[in-house]
Amino acid sequence: MSERQVAVLGAGKVGTVLARLAVAAGRPTAIAGSGDPSALGLIVDVLAPGAVPMTAADAARQADIVIVAIPLARLDTLPADALHDKIVIDVMNYWPPVDGVLPLWEGATRSSSEIVRDVLGVDVVKSFNHMGYHELDAWTRPAGDPDRRALAVAGDDPAAVAVVAELVDAMGFDVVPLEPLHAGRVLQPGSSDIFGANLTRAELLTTLDTLGVAPATACP
Repeated sequence: MSERQVAVLGAGKVGTVLARLAVAAGRPTAIAGSGDPSALGLIVDVLAPGAVPMTAADAARQADIVIVAIPLARLDTLPADALHDKIVIDVMNYWPPVDGVLPLWEGATRSSSEIVRDVLGVDVVKSFNHMGYHELDAWTRPAGDPDRRALAVAGDDPAAVAVVAELVDAMGFDVVPLEPLHAGRVLQPGSSDIFGANLTRAELLTTLDTLGVAPATACP
């Protein structure tokens, strides 16, 4: 079976790192910014060599997995119709210094990804959001390396969580799956000690346990 194709919507710091990691993991990868794809040529050549610049709509339509990595304030600019029947990964966090104050997210008791799901009208999986882009770039390790860091993967659909978990593992991180999507709230800034902590799998499981959050039954 051919490797699933990845589209990264967002060519900022997080998006270019994730595109680079996807290419390094052997996944055919497209990347889209907010403007003409030809304007991304130099950025991609330097920061994500091997990724193919496309429009967001074209990148999403040809992909199996779509990584959304844009400021939440620009969420309504995405081609939502092109995301149907795709596995969509939400890597975003609500961050007022970047996004401004957004009423939908301000003071929300739900996971920010639950709101993203409702706005886009498609199911999403939450991951890659509790490590910074520098750390995502620096902490990739082969399976079995004792220094390997872990990423949680939260979602409502176990099959989609499994697909994202496979990608996370291929990109160099251990996986801790969480269900349902609401459980991903503990991965967000200000919600727990997980955000920015860059934990090993054992450390992440211990922290989740102290929060009363159990990993999914299919936890590898």
